[in-house]
Amino acid sequence: MKNLLLFAIVMLFGSALFAQDKMKALFNLPEVDVQSINGEPFNTRDIQNDGKPIIITFWATWCKPCMKEHDAINDLYEEWVEETGVKLYAISIDNARSSKRVLPTVNGKGWEFEVLLDPNGDFKRAMNVNVPPHTFIVNGKGEVVWQHVGYLDGDEEEYIEIVEKIK
Repeated sequence: MKNLLLFAIVMLFGSALFAQDKMKALFNLPEVDVQSINGEPFNTRDIQNDGKPIIITFWATWCKPCMKEHDAINDLYEEWVEETGVKLYAISIDNARSSKRVLPTVNGKGWEFEVLLDPNGDFKRAMNVNVPPHTFIVNGKGEVVWQHVGYLDGDEEEYIEIVEKIK
């Protein structure tokens, strides 16, 4: 238990230091073929935002924390766009069978951000995502500068703080 507590403290301290360190690139966004929410081909090289920050979240319809995260972000998204110009891409990792639930879920929730499908898990593997939700922040050059696994109420506030630092 002490080791777990020590690990958590080190991770929190380390992420705080990293957030203050001018957001150095961790890696470049990979180019992978995925699909639009309507099933059209889409390559991740087209994830762009005119040099402004991008948030990429990996999620699934069966993931309750993912749904909470996207609902919380959606409540603030329009304000975020106005303030920072950020663009969000939500990448569904639902498989070919469960991906049929993505469009009805997005429409039912009224999410205003871009949703893409990764039914084969190619983008998920390229980004080393193991468990959703997994959130990345990308600078205007297409460099991943920050990532976070999981979701707790209020995490979205940290996301926008990071975006404001790199805009």
